[in-house]
Amino acid sequence: MATVVFVHAHPDDEASQTSGSMARAVSEGHRVVLVIATNGDHGDAPDDLGEGETVVQRRHVEAGRSNAIIGTHRVEWLGYADSGMSGWSQNDHDDSFTRADTEEAAERVAAILREERADVLVGYDWHGGYGHPDHVKVHAVAKRAAELTGIRRYLESTMNRDAMMRSFEAAKGAGMDVGDWDPSQPMDDGNPLGTPESELHWACDVGEFIEVKRRALQAHASQSDARGMLEMPEEMFAAGFSTEHLIEPGRPEGMVRGWFLEGEPTG
Repeated sequence: MATVVFVHAHPDDEASQTSGSMARAVSEGHRVVLVIATNGDHGDAPDDLGEGETVVQRRHVEAGRSNAIIGTHRVEWLGYADSGMSGWSQNDHDDSFTRADTEEAAERVAAILREERADVLVGYDWHGGYGHPDHVKVHAVAKRAAELTGIRRYLESTMNRDAMMRSFEAAKGAGMDVGDWDPSQPMDDGNPLGTPESELHWACDVGEFIEVKRRALQAHASQSDARGMLEMPEEMFAAGFSTEHLIEPGRPEGMVRGWFLEGEPTG
């Protein structure tokens, strides 16, 4: 069995992006480790914060619940501050993740990879899916950690831009209320959402774990993004979240509809 390490930017990113793959890997006997880069302190402050309770504390608790649902074996926090969206003043704070020394942060991830004797590392695509500074930083840090350790396999979580456009057009055609959502519009850094289908390598079916994904998102109920996803009609939620996409640098071109851990060595 393999040990797979997923690096995510904020608590709740694991739920929305790779919880299906994480849960599937766990179900097959693989060891799954999550590294969370930031403490998520610029997320939403819920109305029910207790006296003396902070957003960071709430998000730690929520991440614990989410990963208990997924079955994650180990969760490690790098402890950097949330950098906020592009152009926010928080981008320039000394302790923000986006300002962290890439080599230092990568070495911290590399230390976890070495300790775990990890076989597979999963980070983000070059623009973090939608351009959030912390997501872009995850790409740089995870890629460098892969180089530092020479890990056997390095992959990048992303979104299938073409599939999202197809779903969006189908929803509009069916008369569904899509609100302000439009995946064709520039994202946080001015680039389109996700990655073109022609540049993807893996389309992983996680439909069997769609309820796990829903429950993992529910664990992050303090965050409006998570709540927004959960408000999607059940059919649309299943269509949008039953497949998780990955890039595997160095792999031949062409998207495979399969499972990236298929045939992993045992022992």
